[in-house]
Amino acid sequence: MDREELPFNRAQREWVGRAGEGKSNTIAFGSARNLNVPGTPIFVNDPFPPLDDEYAKSEPLLIGPTARTPYLAPSFFNISGMSYGALSKPAVQALSHGAAEAGIWLNTGEGDVSSFHYEGGCDLVYQIGTAKFGVRNAEGGLDDAKLREIASHESIRMFEVKMAQGAKPGKGGILPGEKVTEEIAKIRGLEVGQDGISPNRHREIDNFDHLLDFLAHIREITGKSVGIKTVVGAESAMRDLFETIDRRGADMAPDCITIDGGEGGTGAAPMPLMDLVGMPVREALPLVVDLRDEFELHDRIPLIASGKLVNPGDIAWALAEGADFVVSARDFMFALGCIQALKYNKNTCPTGITTHDPCFQKGLVVDRKAPPRGALCPGLGEGGRGHRPFRRRVRAAQTAPPPRASGAGQWPLRAHE
Repeated sequence: MDREELPFNRAQREWVGRAGEGKSNTIAFGSARNLNVPGTPIFVNDPFPPLDDEYAKSEPLLIGPTARTPYLAPSFFNISGMSYGALSKPAVQALSHGAAEAGIWLNTGEGDVSSFHYEGGCDLVYQIGTAKFGVRNAEGGLDDAKLREIASHESIRMFEVKMAQGAKPGKGGILPGEKVTEEIAKIRGLEVGQDGISPNRHREIDNFDHLLDFLAHIREITGKSVGIKTVVGAESAMRDLFETIDRRGADMAPDCITIDGGEGGTGAAPMPLMDLVGMPVREALPLVVDLRDEFELHDRIPLIASGKLVNPGDIAWALAEGADFVVSARDFMFALGCIQALKYNKNTCPTGITTHDPCFQKGLVVDRKAPPRGALCPGLGEGGRGHRPFRRRVRAAQTAPPPRASGAGQWPLRAHE
């Protein structure tokens, strides 16, 4: 059946493939989705839907208003962190060109920025992982000079401190040694063939006060917006974060928070962490939205939802639930031609997307794959970027009460609302 495969079923993958190629995404006969599953969000249809000239026009959103160079983010849907190393050279090149064409940002992942990221001229979010690849000193700490040099590039619009990843909370990044080529070893400061194992956390950060100090330091050195990426484990920990922000002042807050769900993807992680640690995004996002709003930080801290959000209904749900942005990685991999072979950690990806074997990489032609990456986000060009009109909490209509109420709303919104 089209809806049974995991982690992504055929219906999800085929939608991305057709959208990426600019083909029709209509289906026939009727929905193959089981709509009786508790917690399924059902969108409230408008009895008088908008006509072609009545759609809401969205606007860019400013991230990091206290930074010397804040980021005016043009699109609510962007590419999540995937490093060069986890991805191949042609994959990064295609994503860079496609992101530039679509007007969306590309997150570098924690493996430093490469010349291939810059190639397309897109906006880049520089991710600082626990190993601090690209910006670390000899002792493994943060190197301010390297950080300042990275920030001097105009394409680097924002920084993201990776605290945790949905697929492996409590464990740092893993780049298998067979994927550490001479070029990647040079970029990351490793030996060729050496496993790239990141620490479980940033050594400088063992409480939320330290986290806010760390973010403030990066913001001062770079002059740019600085956010965090984390995984929600319990309401109490996130409440501690917001109470710390409340005590220290809004200027010390993260400029954005990425909530990565426990169903998120990765190139390599232990199965128990993938399966059993961290809240799914559909439980975590409403929790953090409520806390942010309770502490009156709605306009200070944009929230970014991440974790298996690939189809339009997923994106609409996240925005209706209170997210300001949605980022995704695996749907862009599908658009590049990923067949879900589950070989990302073995350097044998048959499509050339996650391998550094030149024989496999021949199958990924940048000039052919880059333009369709822009086609995957057709509404995000001039006049369709941003999302302020979509930032609203609306009542959900659901088939059965879930453990935590999920938001959903009329889509698209009418222009006059």
